[in-house]
Amino acid sequence: MGWGSLLRSLRKIISDREVSETVLNRIKSFEETGRDRDKTFSELCFCILTANYSAEGGLRIQRECEEDFFNLDEFSLAEKLRRLGHRYPKSRARYIVEARKIYNEVWKTVKSDKDPLEIRKWLVKNVLGLGFKEASHFLRNIGFKNLAIIDRHVLRILHEHGLIKHIPTVLSEIKYLEIEKILSRVAEELNISLAELDLYLWYMDTGKILK
Repeated sequence: MGWGSLLRSLRKIISDREVSETVLNRIKSFEETGRDRDKTFSELCFCILTANYSAEGGLRIQRECEEDFFNLDEFSLAEKLRRLGHRYPKSRARYIVEARKIYNEVWKTVKSDKDPLEIRKWLVKNVLGLGFKEASHFLRNIGFKNLAIIDRHVLRILHEHGLIKHIPTVLSEIKYLEIEKILSRVAEELNISLAELDLYLWYMDTGKILK
């Protein structure tokens, strides 16, 4: 196990035409989402929902709540999230309503010419419920291509291939950036973006390509 084994595994997946086409189409859909103000807010809500939950669960709830993210008050949204089975309906409803209040500034920031790393830091600082992973996920889902989404799936793969010594229980900013550099090297070796790499790693671990 090591760099070579991981690169071989990923190259095999990338060579699968059906998988690679799905990944490229998903990347295009992210870019389209990022051009739409309302869809971008919906993605922000999706990423708030997935924190300490699951991408599948967040996606299911997003589909049920597209209009509600914009319109429901905090109590009503919390009740709907509870009915839909979210683990933390009250806090996530509060985070979404607070994000709604500052969304003009969020939109302006993600559409600015600032360095993506600075945009991510701004989001973590200003949007309740977003850590580095969630902010990276949000930015990837609206078309940013070179930020890593470091979740348990990615950590497990890196650990299994010996690229990290252990799976950290908490990811500090320093540790996040350290692991992001490892993933950047992998992406560079494969001549793909970090956005594409994340989708391939998810497929490697789950057999699915989500978002």
